[in-house]
Order: sequence, then structure tokens, then C-alpha cells
Amino acid sequence: MTKLAYDDNNVFAKILRGEIPSHKLYEDQDTYAFMDVMPRGEGHCLVIPKKPSRTILDVEPESLSAVMKTVQKLARAVVPAFGADGVTIQQFNEPAGGQVVFHLHFHVLPRFDGVALKPHTGQMEKPEVLAANAERIRTALAQLGA
Repeated sequence: MTKLAYDDNNVFAKILRGEIPSHKLYEDQDTYAFMDVMPRGEGHCLVIPKKPSRTILDVEPESLSAVMKTVQKLARAVVPAFGADGVTIQQFNEPAGGQVVFHLHFHVLPRFDGVALKPHTGQMEKPEVLAANAERIRTALAQLGA
């Protein structure tokens, strides 16, 4: 597989630079977590590294470690925030692997017994719904001391 260059004009790079708004959930020096604007379920959020990396194949190990710590924080928060029965973590690499935005990212999805994920339709969620869900997650993070 040929290594492809990182495109610093991808949507997540623009979010990190503040060029596109997002519903921020958590941020530290290495990672950024925010609501997915096209959620596949209630509380669907994303975690990204701040350092540019296209996929899990090219990320620096230290950056990946920081991202996974933040993924765990978000997973621990979304379960109580939404009364979820579990959580799904998804990560895709390159078009053949299902990746659409070429900045490494992890999906954190609260899951409920008997409720399937919605298909990825490209349908954007209402901003007020995203804002309310973001507040629930931020509150849960605060209660967990994150």
C-alpha cells in the first residue's frame, strides 16, 4: 500500500484550526473530542489527535496513546450520560476500510440493547440536539473528574 500524504484541508484539520465550528466535549494538549454532526445514534462523538495523521498506519505511537486515553474518557462518560447499555468504538482506515475523513479519528457510540445504529446517510443533526447531547457528555465528564 502506498503511503498517501496528509491533507491539511480536511474537515477535522479545519475544526482544529477553528475554521469550522464544532460542539467541543473535551480537549487537552494532544487530543480533541467533539460531537459527530452526522450521528449514527444518540451521543455519537469523535476523538482526534491534534498532530496530523491520516490513519492508524501513520500516527506516532505517543499521539495514538493520547487519543486512546481520551477515547476511554469519552466512553466512560457517554454510558451514564445517555443511560446506555454499552459502547461501540469504531475506527476506519483508507477508503477500502471505510474511512471518509482522512484525519485519524475514533467514533464513540453509546449503544442500547435492541437498538441498531442508524445508517450513515450524510444527514446532519439539528444544532440544538447536538448542543444538548454535548452538554450531557460534558456534565458526565465533569462528574467523572475528566
